[in-house]
Amino acid sequence: MHIAELPDLRARRDADGPCTADETSVLDNAAFARRVRRAAAALRARGIGRGDVVALLLPNTVDFVVVLFAAWRLGAAVTPVNPALTDDEVRYQLGYAGAAVVVTAEPSTLARTLTVAELGATAEDTAAPQTDADALALLIYTSGSTGRPKGVMLDHANLAAMAGMMIESARLSEADHSLLILPLFHVNGILAGVLSPLLAGGRVTVAGRFRAETFFDLVEAARPTCFSAVPAIYSMLAELPDHVRPDTSSVRFAACGAAPMPPALIERFERRYGIPILEGYGLSEGTCASTTNPLDGPRRPGTVGRPMPGQQVAVMDPQGRIVPAGETGEVVVRGPNVMRGYLGRPEETARAVVDGWLHTGDVGRFDEDGYLVLVDRIKDMIIRGGENIYPKEVETVLGDHPDVLEAAVVGAADPRLGEVPVAFVALRPGAATDADGLLDHCRARLARFKVPTDIVFVDRLPRNPVGKTDKPALRARTTAVTVAG
Repeated sequence: MHIAELPDLRARRDADGPCTADETSVLDNAAFARRVRRAAAALRARGIGRGDVVALLLPNTVDFVVVLFAAWRLGAAVTPVNPALTDDEVRYQLGYAGAAVVVTAEPSTLARTLTVAELGATAEDTAAPQTDADALALLIYTSGSTGRPKGVMLDHANLAAMAGMMIESARLSEADHSLLILPLFHVNGILAGVLSPLLAGGRVTVAGRFRAETFFDLVEAARPTCFSAVPAIYSMLAELPDHVRPDTSSVRFAACGAAPMPPALIERFERRYGIPILEGYGLSEGTCASTTNPLDGPRRPGTVGRPMPGQQVAVMDPQGRIVPAGETGEVVVRGPNVMRGYLGRPEETARAVVDGWLHTGDVGRFDEDGYLVLVDRIKDMIIRGGENIYPKEVETVLGDHPDVLEAAVVGAADPRLGEVPVAFVALRPGAATDADGLLDHCRARLARFKVPTDIVFVDRLPRNPVGKTDKPALRARTTAVTVAG
C-alpha cells in the first residue's frame, strides 16, 4: 500500500472508525477521506499535480493533515512552513522549494495562496491516487543554526520505511491513539505523531498550542495511548504544582527526541506520572529517528537507545573507519530512511552522505550492550587551551544538581585560552543555590579545565522552532559576559 492510498483504505475498512480530531472537529475514517478528496480537487483546480510542491503555512490542526494527504494523492510534495517565521524567511523557503501554491488558514498577502475554507468548497476528486514510491513526499527545512536552512528531500519510500520502523519499535496497532503536541512543520510531528499511528490503524488527536497547565486536562479527556515531546516540555510538566495529579493510565509510553534529556529529569517525570519515556535520537536527514530505548526495557537514561530495526547505526573515526564499542567518534546512519539529499545543494549532499552513510555531525559511542551515548555535536565542542570540552558532559553534571531545572554550556572567546565554557542555567522554583554553589558542584565532578568560568542565570533557555536549545543565541550573549580566564 502507498501512503497516498491510506485515507481511502481506512474508509473502506471501517467507515465509522475514529481517525483524526482537533479542538474544533472530529472526523471518522469516511469523513476524513471525503475531506482529503475535496482538498485534492481544489489543489488540482489550481493546476497542482505530479512533481509540484505544496507549501503548508498552517497551525497544528486537522486541516494540515488533510492537505498533506491531498497533496500526496496528486503526486505532489509538501513543504511545511513554520508559522512563526518572518515574511522574509517564509518567502525564502517558498522560493527555494519552488512552491506552486501556499495553503494558509486565513487570506494572505503571499502569492498563489489557497485558504483551508476554499479547500472544502469543491466536489471530491475521483482520480486514483498517485502511487510512485520514488516521488518526493516532503521538503523539510532545517532550523538553520549553521546558516540558511536547507531543504531535506524525503521520498515516499523514506516515509514508508520510517513509519514501519516506528510501528515495529513501539508496537503500534489499531488500539493506539496518538496525542500530537509537537509542531507539524517538523518531521517528528508528521512521522511519529500522525503517519505512523494512522498507518498502524490507530487514530490521532491534534492538539493546538502546548500549555503545561492544561496538557493533562487534554490527556484525561482524550485518553491517548502515546505522545511525543521534547525535553523542555517534560521539564515544564515535571515542574507543575504538587496538587496536579492527573489520571495518566491510558498512556503506554511517551517518546522524547530533538535533544538529549537529563537522566534526572527522566527519573523525576516517570516517578511522578507513571509514564515510561522512550528517549531516542534522529535527524530530519534520516526521516526522524534512528535509535530508541526499547519499550520493554531495559531503558537506559543517559543513552538514546539502540538502533531501530532496518537501520545501521555506527560510530566512525575521522578516517571513515567504524570503531568498536566504547570508542568515541562521529555517529553515522545507513538505511532506507536516509534522505535523497539537500534540494539544490549537491556538494553539501555529497559531504553529508558518503558511501550510503549519513554523517550526522554528532559525537557518540556505543556501550557494551549496544546503547548509543551521545557525547555532543562536533561543532559545539569547546577547545580550551588545547583541551577538548564537550558541553553535554558539563550540562549533565549541572543537571544532576537538585536546584537546576535546565542548563546549557557554550564556548566564549578568550584571548589567552581561545575558548572557555560559560554555563547558562535556569533554576527550579524556590531554589536556594547560587553561582558559587554550582561551581563547587562542578569542581567535585569535573576536571578543572571543564568547569565553567561563569554561570549566567536565566528564567528559561531559548529554544529554536523544533525545541532544541538555541545555542547560537547563547553564544551571542557571551560577548556581554565578563569571562575570567
